[in-house]
Amino acid sequence: MNKPLSREPRFEVTNLEELAPMADYSLMDSLNCDPDATPDGVDHQPRQVYSGHYVPVRPTAIETPEYVAHSEDLFRELGFADSLAQSDDFIRMFSGDLSLVPEPMRKLGWASGYALSIYGNEYTQQCPFQTGNGYGDGRAISVLEAVFNGRRWEMQLKGGGQTPYCRGGDGRAVLRSSVREFLAQEHMHALGVPTSRSLSLYVSKTERVRRPWYSEGSHSRDPDQLVSEPVAISTRVAPSFIRVGQLELFGRRARKQEHPRAIEELEQLVLHLIDREYSGVIDQTLATPTKVVMLAQAFRGRLASLVASWIRVGYCQGNFNSDNCAAGGFTLDYGPFGFCEVFEPFYQPWTGGGQHFAFLNQPAAAEQNFKSFCSALPSTAQWP
Repeated sequence: MNKPLSREPRFEVTNLEELAPMADYSLMDSLNCDPDATPDGVDHQPRQVYSGHYVPVRPTAIETPEYVAHSEDLFRELGFADSLAQSDDFIRMFSGDLSLVPEPMRKLGWASGYALSIYGNEYTQQCPFQTGNGYGDGRAISVLEAVFNGRRWEMQLKGGGQTPYCRGGDGRAVLRSSVREFLAQEHMHALGVPTSRSLSLYVSKTERVRRPWYSEGSHSRDPDQLVSEPVAISTRVAPSFIRVGQLELFGRRARKQEHPRAIEELEQLVLHLIDREYSGVIDQTLATPTKVVMLAQAFRGRLASLVASWIRVGYCQGNFNSDNCAAGGFTLDYGPFGFCEVFEPFYQPWTGGGQHFAFLNQPAAAEQNFKSFCSALPSTAQWP
């Protein structure tokens, strides 16, 4: 007779003191900080960022936060107790207040810059400085990088306030769109589509902002009124949030020799991407030029598989620019997106998206992003 298998009780994280030892900030520890950044992270006004891989930023906490939801599935994967989501210290941190986090967790988050290419065409005119040095995480602030059960995850607040990349925006997200993104990420994961994940969602009981929306019965193509909406912060989770546009920014700077360390910073970012997203498929002992070729091959495979999954489930990204394309090959940035209710080759959920990002044009859009990815990678001649 077989004896029943004994099971050790599984340790669950129930508070930030237990979570803190898992913190491991590889991006901030191995890459370059913006030399013009403020040490205290009070860096909330739009400005040009000329160099460095990240800007330390102190998130702006929402007022009187209230629990809305957390992903029970992701909590189990991370080893978190469900009760953690409604604990005071967890709510405080993931509604934007890092002032009381225990060491070695850090009291500052970080935002990163990236470039913009639309269907393979480089743009700078949407940047308020007309240079491209103002693009980046305008309302997304990463607050933790940690290793849970042998896997590295980055946790990023969406709606955590202004950063130097906010381009005049208020840095906030509203409950309506936050709920939509929270549900979409977990739904896509359940469908087997590679995606960023949803950790938690909190809403302010008192803070509101005005957003464009549609009046009752409106048939307008675009929103025709401003409405007051409650402010919310959702936390999304991924192995990293490095985007194709991020590589492009450093590739452009290296190509134009915009500062003395431009090529070095591009090389650092590429190797960091390999460490974060491709360490399981690219041998770390290989020469760097070989790693770069293998990176392009691996990303091509992931991107092709990702878009095939989008077509499989009827998902349309809507605005598949290079800055909305994760270099790790998963779905990122659920801004204008939608699902086909009936088969419609040119379905486009966003009125401003254009037919080039329509449902069955997504493979072609992915190809353009892959070209942008490859054009950003350093050539063999650039490596020492």
